Amino acid sequence: MNIELSIEFFPPQTAEGLVKLKNERLKLAVLKPDFFSVTYGAGGSTRGRTFAIVKEIAAEGFDAVPHLSCVGSTRVGIREMLGEFKAIGVRRIVALRGDLPSGMAEAGELRYANELVEFIRAETGNVFQVIVAAYPEWHPQAKSPEVDLNNFVRKAKAGVNAAITQYFYNADAYFHFVERVRSTGVEIPIIPGIMPIANFYKLARFSDACGTDIPRWIRRQFESYGDDVESIRAFGLEIVTRLCERLLQGGAPGLHFYSMNQASLILEIQQRLNLRMKPVTPAQ
Repeated sequence: MNIELSIEFFPPQTAEGLVKLKNERLKLAVLKPDFFSVTYGAGGSTRGRTFAIVKEIAAEGFDAVPHLSCVGSTRVGIREMLGEFKAIGVRRIVALRGDLPSGMAEAGELRYANELVEFIRAETGNVFQVIVAAYPEWHPQAKSPEVDLNNFVRKAKAGVNAAITQYFYNADAYFHFVERVRSTGVEIPIIPGIMPIANFYKLARFSDACGTDIPRWIRRQFESYGDDVESIRAFGLEIVTRLCERLLQGGAPGLHFYSMNQASLILEIQQRLNLRMKPVTPAQ
């Protein structure tokens, strides 16, 4: 089975974190992912670190995909970033609205992801493949599922090549979302985002904040383990592996892993799935 595989990192704040990230990335390179993506902090707060890691990944011969958000940014700043990405051979960009940093009141010149996509296309034509975010359980700031769907369709029709979803643990939410998108005539690939479970209690707090549902039976099972780290790890691997299996069997075009800069769980899930990944295409 050949599937699309991508893996996401975030820019560490310390030199030690950068060394660790490189080591973890080299471990994950054996999976021959289609690309490694690198996140972009609120309001461009990690701009320099994101670019440095993207440049390093590209120099290693991998397809490096930067995230780029528009909130809090100017057209001039975004134009500069697009030029820098093009210069180092970047071929894909994850285009996001993003969040305002704490204390910043102005949203900037581009307020929504569809405006960013339109700007990228106007500035660079088809130089980049553009990927956007999708929310199977709908965005926590959306007024309703219908509003969120309309927002996604607007983004998609602005000139998008693919979408990656927020992580989830209910496969039905993904399939229902894809079905609703297809009913609007949008046919771009929608790749499910997968979050391996390393620390359930941290994950539960984060999920509550970002609007991701963890089914009650999964929560109760994790809670029953208390501080039993091995049992939590084993159950997390079982849950996520089964989720990936169901998604792929149901026709998902690939998997995008939120690595949290850790390789071990992704490698274990891949081994359990016994996937034959596509050969990596070095950046030109």
